[in-house]
This record gives sequence, structure tokens and C-alpha cells, in this order.
Amino acid sequence: MKNNSIRILAIESSCDDTAAAVIAEGRILSNKIANQDIHREYGGVVPEWASRMHQENIVPVVDSAMREASVNLEELSAIAFTAGPGLLGSLLVGCSFAKSLALSLNVPLISVNHMEAHVLAHFIDEPVPEYPFICLTVSGGHTQLVRVNSPYDLKVVGETIDDAAGEAFDKIGKYLGLEYPAGPIVDKLAQEGKARYDFTKPTVEGLNFSFSGLKTAVLYFLRDEVKKDPNFIVKNLHDLCASVQKVIVDILVEKLVKASKQYNIREIGIAGGVSANSLLREMVSKTAIEYGWRTYIPKIQYCTDNAAMVAMAAYFKYEKGAFADQTATPKARLKIARSTDD
Repeated sequence: MKNNSIRILAIESSCDDTAAAVIAEGRILSNKIANQDIHREYGGVVPEWASRMHQENIVPVVDSAMREASVNLEELSAIAFTAGPGLLGSLLVGCSFAKSLALSLNVPLISVNHMEAHVLAHFIDEPVPEYPFICLTVSGGHTQLVRVNSPYDLKVVGETIDDAAGEAFDKIGKYLGLEYPAGPIVDKLAQEGKARYDFTKPTVEGLNFSFSGLKTAVLYFLRDEVKKDPNFIVKNLHDLCASVQKVIVDILVEKLVKASKQYNIREIGIAGGVSANSLLREMVSKTAIEYGWRTYIPKIQYCTDNAAMVAMAAYFKYEKGAFADQTATPKARLKIARSTDD
């Protein structure tokens, strides 16, 4: 039963997007984000600039979220913030702001793991998965398989041992001369190409992932082909994008199938920014039919970095009374507990 008196302001500042959201009665009332486009021209996020821009954006973003939600500061039950993982300087801005506001309002403080928030974004809108379910979380910096037994019991059962899938998209996209972030551009260009280049999939035991070797293989392949024809990339850009996208998605879906079989779980969730990829969605839908899965993917606005997912995770923590205190500090490499189950 949802408590109608719970109103939480959530702040997300793990990378370069400054976000704030308000949740009340278990329902998202607002979800505001300020982007930092300045990083595009440098091919990746510049940490120092990101933290400085968070300082400029956080007050207007929070104000906008509160106004859209029609909630006054005095009505808030708690303040939540992303404690990690992420860029430490960026995390510190959100953490410091949240601690100060919670102290001034004399309300509880809630510390949220960014990766847990991605998973729990599945509970923002109906339909929601039944427990237990397997969640494939694929974002710019993380690729994980998580067994979710409850909102308070999330276990990582597989993760990348080097680069994440999103990083592979961005780094390979850079080799192809694409802007940052390259993932959505690769997806768009791939739709007009054919996956005719066969890039070898890295061999990794168990449910873990590896994308570093793929990145290197593509780099060497392009280097050799460009030596033969300087215009090789331009001439074959769409097919290259389709080939890269296919091998990355194949790796993700194969591991997801393996996890489903290993744990005998057919409730499957997909989360994180890369879940917007059209081929990944298509392949998961096809695989769901083959294996009798019920699949769940949050709306796009709740898949990329956002504060609504932090608010949802904080709501569950509030119901359990899992509060932080003023000694709370963010951690750049904060992890979900790793499962030792078979």
C-alpha cells in the first residue's frame, strides 16, 4: 500500500546531466533535466566542466521540478540523491546540495545507487515485472545482468570486465568519425546498412561481458582497410554501423538468454540508455517469443540518466526506513552487491 504522505525530491548528478524529480504517492510528478552539450565537441565528458555546470544548473532544475510538481519545500518528506557510481566531482555537487537541503528542512536524507535506480525505473509505470526478474542494464559506462528478488535485494550476476557496451558504441563511433555520443548515430545509420562485416565476439566465461577486444578488432580492421582505400569508411559507413551494432547486440542478448536459463526466470527487464537501441529492442522482442519471456522496458525518458528513477528507488527506501545521515559521501565506484548464487 502506497503512503499518500510521502513526497520526495530526488537529485541525479552522476555524470553531465543535472536532473531533479518529485515523487508523491508513488507517482512521478515531475522529471527535469539540464543537459551539457559542450562535451560533444570533445568526444566525451570533461569531468571538471561537468561538475562546474552542475553547480550552475542544480538550483534552477530543482526549482523547475518543484514548480511543475506543485509541491512546496515544506511539504517534502525526504531528499534523495545519487551516491554513485559516477564522476566524483559531479556526485559531490548533488550530494552536498541534498544534504544541505535536508538539513535545512529537517527531513530524512536518502542515498541511492545509480545502477539500482536504473533497474527500479521499471516500477514507475505499469506494467511492472514480477519478482524475481532478470534485468539487463546497459548504459554508457555500465553493462550488468542483475537478478532482482525485491526492491531491497538486487544481485549482480554478470557484468563487463572492461569496457561497457555504451563505451564500445561511442569509441567505435569515434573511429568512424561520428560525434559523441555515437550510440544513437550508429543506430540510425545502421538502419540503412547491412551487417556484412563479421567481427569476432570476445569469449568470456559465465555471465560476464567484454567489449574491449571488439573495439580493438574494429580499430585494426579499419586501419588495414583505410590503407587500401582512404575512403573506405565513408563508402561503407552504413554497413560498418550495422555490423558493429549487430555484434554488440548479439553479445548482450546471448548473455541474457544464458542468465534466463541459468536462473529459470522468464521475467526480463531492459534498462539504461542503450536500451533505446532499435536493434536491441527488436532482438529482445524476438527472443521473448522464442523463450516465452515477459519483457519490460521503461519509457525512453526513464532509461537515460534521470532523476525519476532515483525518486522511485528512494520511495522504496523511504518505505523501508533506509535513510542516510549527514556523514554520507558519494563513491565513484559504488557497486550493487554481487551474487554468489549458482
